[in-house]
Amino acid sequence: MKFKVLFYLWLLGLINPGSSADVSVPLGSSAVLNCSFTSMSLVDDSLLNITWSFNGLVIASRNHTQPGFFLNTTASFMGSFPLTVYNATPDQQGVYECRVSYNDSHYSTDVTLTLLVPPLVSIMLPEVVLKRKTVVECWARSFSPPQIMFTWTRAGNKIQDPQKLQVNRTEDGLFDAVSWLTFIPQISDQNTSFGCEVQHTALVKPILEEFRPHITVLPKVSVSAVPSASHSSPLTLSCDVSGFFPDKVSVLWVQNGKVLPNLPFAVQNEEGMYRSHQYHTLSVEERSRGGEVQCVAQQPNVQEAAYGTIDLSTVDPRVHNPGLNKSAKASVAMMIISLTLVFLLCFGFSWKRRDEKLKSLNVSAIVLPPRVIVGKKGRVTISVEGRLAERVQTTWFLNDAPISDTTYKEKKSDPFSSAVYTPRTSRVSVVSEKSSLLPSAAAGYYKLHTQMSPRSSSSSMKQLFSSVTFIPDLSIHKGAVFKCHISYKGKDKLVAERVSDKFTILAPPDVSEIQFSEPHEEGGIVTMTAQASHFHPDIITFRWFCEGGELSPVSIPQALAAPRPDAVGFFSAMSQCRLPAAELERGETRVWVTVHHTALKQPITRQTRGFIKRPSVSEIISSPLSSSAEGAVALACDITDFYPPEISVRWLHAKANESEEDEDSEREIRDGAELWGPLQTLPRTFRAKALIKELLETRRRGEIVCRVMHCSLLKPIDRVWRNTHTVAPSIPPSLSVRWSTDGVGIFSVLLSGGKPRAEVLWAAGGTTVSKLLSRDRERENREGEPELQSVCVLLRSTGRQESDSRRAGHTRKIRPPSVDCNAECEKADGLESVGEDKRLNEHLEENDEDEDVDPSYINTVRLRKEKKERLRVNVEITHPALRLPAYLTWTEPAEEASS
Repeated sequence: MKFKVLFYLWLLGLINPGSSADVSVPLGSSAVLNCSFTSMSLVDDSLLNITWSFNGLVIASRNHTQPGFFLNTTASFMGSFPLTVYNATPDQQGVYECRVSYNDSHYSTDVTLTLLVPPLVSIMLPEVVLKRKTVVECWARSFSPPQIMFTWTRAGNKIQDPQKLQVNRTEDGLFDAVSWLTFIPQISDQNTSFGCEVQHTALVKPILEEFRPHITVLPKVSVSAVPSASHSSPLTLSCDVSGFFPDKVSVLWVQNGKVLPNLPFAVQNEEGMYRSHQYHTLSVEERSRGGEVQCVAQQPNVQEAAYGTIDLSTVDPRVHNPGLNKSAKASVAMMIISLTLVFLLCFGFSWKRRDEKLKSLNVSAIVLPPRVIVGKKGRVTISVEGRLAERVQTTWFLNDAPISDTTYKEKKSDPFSSAVYTPRTSRVSVVSEKSSLLPSAAAGYYKLHTQMSPRSSSSSMKQLFSSVTFIPDLSIHKGAVFKCHISYKGKDKLVAERVSDKFTILAPPDVSEIQFSEPHEEGGIVTMTAQASHFHPDIITFRWFCEGGELSPVSIPQALAAPRPDAVGFFSAMSQCRLPAAELERGETRVWVTVHHTALKQPITRQTRGFIKRPSVSEIISSPLSSSAEGAVALACDITDFYPPEISVRWLHAKANESEEDEDSEREIRDGAELWGPLQTLPRTFRAKALIKELLETRRRGEIVCRVMHCSLLKPIDRVWRNTHTVAPSIPPSLSVRWSTDGVGIFSVLLSGGKPRAEVLWAAGGTTVSKLLSRDRERENREGEPELQSVCVLLRSTGRQESDSRRAGHTRKIRPPSVDCNAECEKADGLESVGEDKRLNEHLEENDEDEDVDPSYINTVRLRKEKKERLRVNVEITHPALRLPAYLTWTEPAEEASS
């Protein structure tokens, strides 16, 4: 017994657990999880058993490894068994257990895999009302790991009070977090900068999102009555609305729940607040109704309205009347009976006229487009036929939200000026009295269109067509219906209402290329995967084929195979198929997959010929050989990213024309041709370089061709090198600058001559510069020489508000830095090319009249006003005949930057 105890104690000492560290990698990267144990050199390797487990399931062992993982056992004699996780996804992060068994002894260690995904930060700012509690939400979405910290700031100073924080795990395995800032706005907070700073492990530096609250000041409303001569005359009421901001406010008069007409008018006082005085005169009938009269002041984007109330009983106290005698009572009864008969006659007459109008109109059902596809315009239409069709007006709704025209028309201006957008005029929708006071409009793009049929002018029966053009959006139009209200112009009552059927929104799938897994170590089986994303509805079909017929897909877990919706409602799905690696290794078997969906007229096909990668061939690079004979050059061509490694390169001399003495137009060059490589860069990627040395005088009349041949190419790839004569262009000493009336700067440079064409790169900024977009035009001057004109248009911006206003579709007028910038810039930079700039400006003005500039070519350059940065514009001109690039610079004068 004592001997057995000593034996097991010796056996336990053979294996000791080593060190393990947690691993953090970016999303989609491969991670190596280390697992090492120290053991004696005499341990029998056949008695060792290694397993890696995740979430209670064995994912890798010495006998089997699941796809997406790789267990390296080559260093088992050193006690190291690392596990490689390929293309790590959020579902793969967590705790992995490495377990090593020797005989009856078991040892384990844990390794935590964490994905580093930076958050996307956004702020949701509600309506801000003075001295009313406001809650601002700061969202951080799609990040990992879940540890995150929010810090709120006001005017650059941190708010020390602790804030609430909530972190939730999303369906895709990442995390969302939200932090709330609760504060009571004061008048001093108007346009004060608030910020939400987010700190996370995956961020190099914290993200700071700022906002400026625009505070709404609720008005004070009081209602009073203007004394009248008698109770039988109209009563004038006065509504005083004061102390509100901004000046946009609507005033409604409401008597016993019914809205009365009103005409608001606002005046600003010395304190910057607005005041509106509204009068309304009640008729004798309205005054006799009695009850309460309210003056309601409603401001935009504010749900709660301010109101004042006056009780008519306090203005017109009831006078106690003595009892009536029998004759007076009989007279009153006869009067009531007469009024009742008149009312019934009027009501019957109006009801008859309503029936006649209804019968005189023939309203069709709402016609939906045959296919409603996300992002493509669709149109719903309704027709109204009748003798009074030209007097009909239509009001469209999406569900219960009224639809207004959201299209814009572009106003033509100076070619280099920014485009000005103005909203299209559209009629205000008729809203019923039972609707809310300020109904919200339907979100999305809509264009309203109404027209009469051409045959209506020659026929007594007229026909009107009304339609709504919209761009389908899944988050807005899914499960929605269109409604159309038919009424006569100037009338609030509805004649007819039509509701459309529910329509299905279609979104075609985005199908990836076929992806391959690494071959299984035992059977050499390769798993091929095709993914479809961003489609709707969720019914989709994958069909796999090879040259021998149709293949059967692999049965994968239902959670991966079934279409999965995202936060918006689009679906994604995947399908897999398997083939032996021997059939795919050299591209001997062609495999393709077809994806069928109801949004597709034809199925999408993705095909591959196995592990074959098409080579990328660079242009031919030449360099003179100083150590060789005069006129000799070395030509090189890079060939990268190809598989398999077998590749062939031929150098050819192509003649200038086919009238040469030789019959062949191309002749192979064998002397001096070399192929360096192929060199393996990745497990299935190679690169090589083709080299040759040539004498220029023997090839002066022809071209040198590098022809690359590979099994992945249907035809060879040719790269051509020509021994052309280079001439440097004529570069002006300065830039030409012109400012338009709305603050848009037009910078240009004119290059004369030069062969081949020069490359022009624009950049602008303050302390640092950024690349700009430009337009280049080539033409010939009067002397027949080529000219290159490069024009760059930019707009200065000194703050974030300017950028926001331009994104909203409105151009903010900016004072031009100078009226005559050319003269000032020449004085500042010491330039002397007055004649050249004058000729270039005339050239630009001629071109501006004939050509419209796309607003997308207007560059916005942001300058930090607090650091008093000066606008700086740089141009880099490169040409083969120039040993170094040429640079032209324009700097804004200091006195203009300070102003």
